[in-house]
Amino acid sequence: MSWNHTIEPQCPDAGNLDAIETLIVPRSRDLGGFEVRRALPAPKRQMVGPFIFFDQMGPAEFLTDQGIDVRPHPHIGLATVTYLYQGEFQHRDSLGTNQMIYPGEVNWMIAGNGVTHSERTSAETRQGGSKLFGIQTWVALPEKDEETAAGFEHHGEAALPFIEGEDKEVRLIIGTAWGERAPTKTFSEMFYADAVLKAGARIPLPDNHEDRGVYVVQGSVTVAGDTFAAGQMMVFRPGDAITLTAGAQGARLMLLGGETLGGPRHIWWNFVASSKDKIDAAKEAWRAGDWAHGRFQLPPDDREEFIPLPE
Repeated sequence: MSWNHTIEPQCPDAGNLDAIETLIVPRSRDLGGFEVRRALPAPKRQMVGPFIFFDQMGPAEFLTDQGIDVRPHPHIGLATVTYLYQGEFQHRDSLGTNQMIYPGEVNWMIAGNGVTHSERTSAETRQGGSKLFGIQTWVALPEKDEETAAGFEHHGEAALPFIEGEDKEVRLIIGTAWGERAPTKTFSEMFYADAVLKAGARIPLPDNHEDRGVYVVQGSVTVAGDTFAAGQMMVFRPGDAITLTAGAQGARLMLLGGETLGGPRHIWWNFVASSKDKIDAAKEAWRAGDWAHGRFQLPPDDREEFIPLPE
């Protein structure tokens, strides 16, 4: 797809750094040779639009027979978004989904009233060395949709809007931006995009969303004369015209945001809800472990183990 005129950087650069409402430097955790950087939730910012959780996975390298093994675990009140730059893994859930995901594709799982899933490196990939690098996010659902039925969507690379030109490439993963709409079902207005910029390339943030943020995955960007390196998230004031300029090594960015929700969310373990009572009910349902008749079931083809409720 040719570059859309609405994404050309006609808007001015931010005049000063007051345009940046919050600067987030993610917390890093080493999970046994596999690093995760968590940008959301942050002490000064719980959400950007409806995005309430944002993890950078890797980059990591695995030897033969190694990989990730995230055992079955539950979610409520949110939708999970998985997007990879390198590698693959296998998603299985209590709906019966068994879906591989590869770079440039999107897995979108709606937890709603309750779903269980696992994520593992496939047996085929474990036969040799492998790499994994990507982003996982959670989108909090509006209160009226928190208890909707669980669901799952997978969209391949070719199904996602791709805009290129002027030394940049953008894949719209979710929502609406720059005159394009991704096919993924959403419950509120939002956008989520993967942008690759060559050195000196400029990109404006979408101007049709209330809340907007940028996470620098690789390289660096300049805003109002200041440079922000990989591993930082900037959240911008609503309404300001913002243009980002890639540094000397170029940049890869995740752009995200959208409509803010009607109020804050409670978050505990893998549960997100508008009330603590909903969190407590989910805790009890998972602790009960009634996989045959209870609120949560295990994936049909991944039932041998699960992550117990944290104490």
